[in-house]
This record gives sequence, structure tokens and C-alpha cells, in this order.
Amino acid sequence: MADKRLRPVNLRARPAYTVAEAARYLAIPAPTVNAWFRGIHAKHQTFEPVLRLEAPNDRRLSFSNLVEAHVLRALRTKHGVPMHAVRGALDFVQRELGIARLLIDPRLRAAPGKMFLQRYAELVELTRSGQHVIERVWASHLQAVVQDPAGVPFKLYPWIPDRTQPPKRSILIDPAVSFGTPMTASRGIATSVLADLYDAGTSVDELAAEYGLTQDEVEDALAFERAA
Repeated sequence: MADKRLRPVNLRARPAYTVAEAARYLAIPAPTVNAWFRGIHAKHQTFEPVLRLEAPNDRRLSFSNLVEAHVLRALRTKHGVPMHAVRGALDFVQRELGIARLLIDPRLRAAPGKMFLQRYAELVELTRSGQHVIERVWASHLQAVVQDPAGVPFKLYPWIPDRTQPPKRSILIDPAVSFGTPMTASRGIATSVLADLYDAGTSVDELAAEYGLTQDEVEDALAFERAA
């Protein structure tokens, strides 16, 4: 039987998420997502894109773009890495090491990558213990992202506000299932369906019994949708 983890690359690269959807799923303001991928070119403000869309002529994001935005969010909000440092690192590894997409490159998680992380930490001058900061970022990233045998991300467990201590893996985004919409990891029930039924008057206990979920799983789905 074929390994179900081996997903066609085109599913990861296929433009599938609007900026509004990506903002909802990742808990990032839509203008921020738009600026990261498309930049800002206004009369009094210029901000060049940090990340690139899969298809320049398509405004939608791919699953790989979602993962990149997820990692960038962690660097910016959880660890306070300034944007100029992120740009410097991205430019450096592309110019010197030929790594076009640092934030989803599997070599960052390979054993030889440890030396590279040291160079990366030194380059961007994150903190006096920059290497350890970067390693914590990637440890957190690995809790949320599942890679295939080649080290390429193919599943994402998005952040669930107020219910992430310790980090949970109850909500899943998989580009190969349900067109990549957020769902419960255990049963594949769309979080939007649970939220709609809850808003219509179905209780958490009733939803859990109906769909074979635990109460925590239902509450995680509702917390995710409320934040979105």
C-alpha cells in the first residue's frame, strides 16, 4: 500500500487560500498577510514583500505559503525578531547558500543544519543567545508542522488561541483533505461546521456525541473559529 504521507507536490503549491482565509486560519491580520506576500506601495509608505506567492498572477496563497506565514508569525510575535533581520537572513541564504525558501526548507531540520542555524543566528544578531532562540523557534515550528520523508511540510496544526498550553494538535490543515480547510485532527470534521451548529443552539456535549469527539476537541474547534 502506498504511503499516505507522500503527497503530490502540486497540492502544496496550488493557490488555494484567499488572504482573508489565510488570515483567519493563522490568526494574523489580513493587511499583514497581504503586505508579507504583496508588499505595500502607497504614496507615503513602501514595504517590499518578504515572501513570494506560488503564482505571481494569482492572489491566493498555497499551503506552502501558509506554512511560511506561520513560521514568520512565530519569529515576529513570539520571539521578537525584527523584520529587517528576517529579510537579511532570507537574502543571505538565497544569495550564499542557494536556499530560495528558508522558512520551509527541510535542511533547517537536518543534522547538518545545526551549523547553519549558528550562522543564521550570527548573521541576524537576534540576541546574545541567538542560536538558542532560533532552535526554540524551530522546536515550536516542528510541533505544529508535519513533514513528509523528504522533510517537506504537508500538514499544519494551527495555533488555537487560549488553548495552547501545552501546544495542541487537535485542529489540522491538510491540503489533500477537504480542500485544505481546517478540521478536527481525529475525525476530519470541519471546524466551521461545528461552529455553525453551536451557533444554531447545539451544545458542546451534543456535538461531541454526534461526531465522536471529546469535549476538548469541540471546544478547541470553537475557540479556533471564534478567533478566526
